[in-house]
Amino acid sequence: MTLVQLSYIVALDTHRHFSIAAKHCHVTQPTLSMQLQQLEEELGVILFDRSKKPVVPTEIGIEVVAQARMVLREAERMGELVNNARAEVSGELRLGIIPTLAPYLLPLFLTKFIEEHPKVHIRIREHTTDELVERLRTNQLDAGILATPLNDSAILEQPLFYEEFIAYVANGQAGAGKKKYILTEEIDPERLWLLEEGHCMRSQIINLCELRRTGDAGRVEYAAGSIETLKKIVEMSAGITMLPELATFGMQPAEGAALRRFHPPAPAREISLVTHRAYVKQQLLDALRQSVLSVIPERMKSPEKKSVVEVR
Repeated sequence: MTLVQLSYIVALDTHRHFSIAAKHCHVTQPTLSMQLQQLEEELGVILFDRSKKPVVPTEIGIEVVAQARMVLREAERMGELVNNARAEVSGELRLGIIPTLAPYLLPLFLTKFIEEHPKVHIRIREHTTDELVERLRTNQLDAGILATPLNDSAILEQPLFYEEFIAYVANGQAGAGKKKYILTEEIDPERLWLLEEGHCMRSQIINLCELRRTGDAGRVEYAAGSIETLKKIVEMSAGITMLPELATFGMQPAEGAALRRFHPPAPAREISLVTHRAYVKQQLLDALRQSVLSVIPERMKSPEKKSVVEVR
């Protein structure tokens, strides 16, 4: 049994397709198939049911793959121990980030991070919260930046900052559009627009506005796929939506005039750097954390005068 063979079965479990798994491992499909067969013969069990499409692990295969993931994580720890001894920030960092944060946070710190750490190869993917957590569990990602708390014992959370929700009120929206501060009870569910299902920010806004109690009425059922789309819909419909604070940075005066902050303590989302508890690249993680914090205003680094909204 070799680490290479273990990496092959983990890849096959992740992608559920021989050719895709082989491509991910940078080998030919026959090579991957042969190594899998040799491992099965050594263990005396069938790890994957090839008759199913997509291919799926057998009952014993599920257990073996889970153990393989643990073994590979521990093997990875050896390289990290060497880097720690050298005080060197290097290696690959596979980072996931939620779509409602990526377009606003990444441009603030990414260029600086790359310049300061030339030996780091960073691969970034956008995922919804559920997708991101699953990829952390299966070692497809090293870390994620997303809204917390997740209340998941397998996930380690390091809060970075607290991002207020700010109302975006179209011209013609009565009442709320004329006030400096807005109260959640003043939001008309009939005019409220939300992101589509799957975005954690959608559930936070529903919690904030207590829409589960009143029913997802009116326009709540019409959902947008991105914050920028959401803004355009609100502008066209004399509606209202909620924006995370970073999405308001650099707005043109006409857009800024449509913003209304909530009366303190303002509703906010906690943004954290998260990893699986078995994560080992601590130096990389610390470097990333410091890079993010260096571009965040001091007032956003504390939960003071804010009310963190539940994610789920």
